Amino acid sequence: MSDMGRELDWDDPIEKENDYVVLPEGDYDFIVESVERARHPGSDKIPPCNKAIVRVRIDSEYGTAIVNHNLFLYSSMEGMLSAFFSGIGQKKKGEKLTHMNWSAVPGSTGRVHVKPKKYNDNDYNEIKKFYPKEVKQYKAGEF
Repeated sequence: MSDMGRELDWDDPIEKENDYVVLPEGDYDFIVESVERARHPGSDKIPPCNKAIVRVRIDSEYGTAIVNHNLFLYSSMEGMLSAFFSGIGQKKKGEKLTHMNWSAVPGSTGRVHVKPKKYNDNDYNEIKKFYPKEVKQYKAGEF
């Protein structure tokens, strides 16, 4: 189990700084650290539906950035799901993916375009695009 920290007392000393890294706009390699199944309560754009919260780690010259990216399981968002699964190599562009293999998502790698975003006076990293990952097809006996 990861270190979840501890409760602080009112008079405890503190020294740790916020180490959140906001990346400049650009293209970065990533690795998926985890996937959490959740429920979207509904909004102006998307009705209530299931969603996956994908935790993406980007190690860059600016530091390590963690980006939580929502994938909504709703028909109007199917293009974004396809882009994600193409980006991690589970789906080939132009072909149907018959099963979203969520258990194989953690540990997957790929490349994304990130852009900083301001929300409620805070700066965040936002994934704007997943680049399709070329999956090498091996022939029998070839490695």
